[in-house]
Amino acid sequence: MRRRLSKGLLLVLALAPAMAQAKDKLAPDAFSVTMPAPPPAPPANGSIFQGAYVPLTSGGRAGQVGDIITIQLVERTAATKSNAAGTQRDGNIGLTPPSTGPLSLFNPSDVAMGGGQQFKGKGDASQSNALSGEVSVTVAAVYPNGTMLVKGEKLLTLNRGDERVQIAGIVRAIDISPDNRILSTRVANANIRYVGKGEIARASQQGWLQRFFSIISPF
Repeated sequence: MRRRLSKGLLLVLALAPAMAQAKDKLAPDAFSVTMPAPPPAPPANGSIFQGAYVPLTSGGRAGQVGDIITIQLVERTAATKSNAAGTQRDGNIGLTPPSTGPLSLFNPSDVAMGGGQQFKGKGDASQSNALSGEVSVTVAAVYPNGTMLVKGEKLLTLNRGDERVQIAGIVRAIDISPDNRILSTRVANANIRYVGKGEIARASQQGWLQRFFSIISPF
């Protein structure tokens, strides 16, 4: 029996890191840079102008696969929630016994009853997030309606760890400024991730065994 328990404990400890570190899975190329495809060979029709051109109204604005767009991160969110509840209930019953007869044996204090109930509850929650900076991404796909899929990342290697900013989403060509910049609030279906690695990031996290027991703990 002890051997079975020890084997079970060893199996739990072996699976604990994988269970505690379970995260959302992303495709390997979710934020990879997209390079433009090589242009097809021009048809042998003897013409000098083959129809590949950029409208004069677009200037140097990005609009093809592989073009670079700079996304300005101006994310700021705030949420506040509060609730309060209170109840109160009182009750009293008093009877005066007669002064004569068989019930005269009771005193007035023997037949008096009273009760009270009171409850108060209050809860508050608040959260705020802010992210600023710039990340240059590439156009991964151009759709028939003029929208474009963009994705990219920025990796910062510091002396105490690595910081990575990743972003992907859908943008409209009309929202891109002439210098190929766009606000992150204009990115549809935005997937913005800010993650870090190193001793500072590890120090701010729980150990894998502690996270495991936090998951299975019923309290």
